[in-house]
Amino acid sequence: MTSTGIRLHAPAPGWAIPADVVVVGSGVAGLTAALRCEAAGLTTVVVTKARLDDGSTRWAQGGIAAALGEGDTPGQHLDDTLVAGAGLCDEEAVRLLVTEGPGAVRRLISTGARFDTDDAGTIELTREGGHHRRRIAHAGGDATGAEISRALVDAVRARGLRTIENALVLDLLTDAEGRTAGVTLHVMGEGQHDGVGAVHAPAVILATGGMGQVFSATTNPPVSTGDGVALALRAGAEVSDLEFVQFHPTVLFLGPDAEGQQPLVSEAVRGEGAHLVDADGVRFMVGQHELAELAPRDIVAKGITRRMQETGAEHMYLDARHFGADMWEQRFPTILAACRAHGIDPVTEPIPVAPAAHYASGGVRTDDRGRTTVPGLYACGEAACTGVHGANRLASNSLLEGLVYAERIAADLAAAHADGSLSARVPAPVPYAERPAHPLLAPESRLAVQRIMTEGAGVLRSADSLARAAERLKRLHDEAREALETDGKTPEPGVDTWEATNLLDVARVLVAAARLREETRGCHWREDRPGRDDDHWRRHIVVTLRPDRSLAERLTDTADFPPTR
Repeated sequence: MTSTGIRLHAPAPGWAIPADVVVVGSGVAGLTAALRCEAAGLTTVVVTKARLDDGSTRWAQGGIAAALGEGDTPGQHLDDTLVAGAGLCDEEAVRLLVTEGPGAVRRLISTGARFDTDDAGTIELTREGGHHRRRIAHAGGDATGAEISRALVDAVRARGLRTIENALVLDLLTDAEGRTAGVTLHVMGEGQHDGVGAVHAPAVILATGGMGQVFSATTNPPVSTGDGVALALRAGAEVSDLEFVQFHPTVLFLGPDAEGQQPLVSEAVRGEGAHLVDADGVRFMVGQHELAELAPRDIVAKGITRRMQETGAEHMYLDARHFGADMWEQRFPTILAACRAHGIDPVTEPIPVAPAAHYASGGVRTDDRGRTTVPGLYACGEAACTGVHGANRLASNSLLEGLVYAERIAADLAAAHADGSLSARVPAPVPYAERPAHPLLAPESRLAVQRIMTEGAGVLRSADSLARAAERLKRLHDEAREALETDGKTPEPGVDTWEATNLLDVARVLVAAARLREETRGCHWREDRPGRDDDHWRRHIVVTLRPDRSLAERLTDTADFPPTR
């Protein structure tokens, strides 16, 4: 691994605190890792961009998938995951997920999470797209993420873990040998630490969530700006599979000009029997796949998009009027409230829906212990690419992946702590560069990036649309670089400019990978290359950032990930 030497333009850290481990992010992956590390005796600090419960986990409606039901097995869960992943899952990574998943869910329950149960106390399970069995555990009907977040936040506070809220992570600190030495961060608002500071630690766990805000319309919260992936790129880490962005098929349609976070209508609604129909009431998914509306998400999103094109409509409909008021109120109270807040009553009328950016199947490449290609840097959750999801994530595998791989990271660090190899290394960060190496984008460029990506790299892609997107992104990048290199000017450092810059960094990688992959696979749909080409493309695209800020792309030899060490 070669460090790029690239850091965001930011003031030098004005304060620093020491730790054994710093966890960046407070969703299911981050807080699970933090709790397990703390339990192993590691001094652990949690850094999170907003409040502890403000990440994507809180918004997860459907649930968490695991082979918990009678007759279900990890093997069946593995088969469904491999089918959804369209030939690009790392089978061993999936096997670890489905085998360790049930135990991880039970440990989550012992931490305090309360899932919905029947009168006998048995966990109630539902189905979602791509699953051939009921294996989705849910809480509060359709508020699973909120309950998991509540339980983990309560546990973190009860254990007294040190947390730094309202803190945007900036860059990885490394020592003279290129090993992890902590992170720099900017704390927003008043508190014990304000402004730019640092946490010095020999181990950093990135659990920063997704990058949905790179598109105009997304189900992701505003904090999901790809910060962890952008940090890893600047640190020289390998990023993989970023072209595989899952667009959730059923997002509440709020109008053609709606931007930002959009209300999600969970796949579990279809799992309980809702139908997708067009304006004439035709169930257009019947005949397209054996599971119809419960096909994997990429197939349903494509089906909706095709029907929209055929009919000239801006959206389709999800019809669940046959549920009745009682079922809506008891099983899907959050979705019911969101729809009614926007003037739609699912009890009496179909819900207008359209696809929107939802989940990044790719991210920072890791091994089965969450280790990246940068020594001491780990990643888990949506920020990571473990090989589990392949070309398309199976519904409700995301919470499980965050849970299982967070525990595996903590076990790896606990072993290093026990044998003394972690504490033996006191990191000495390389001094902060006086001249900024990475130009910043003006805050208004965020909207420009989002519109470029939506127009050129959304659900439907082609060589022409991706080439236009790449050229427009390059222009934004070059203008910022030239201003910096010519007269040292760059926009004022701050949250808005750092986020816009991170979005551009991940957008460039996403488009580069999508241009290179000349086929349609999973949630990557090339209109000009509609076929799947296993002979040439059943492999992963790995991207790194060079010191001159250009991108280096390579292909893996097989669908399995090569080692990170």
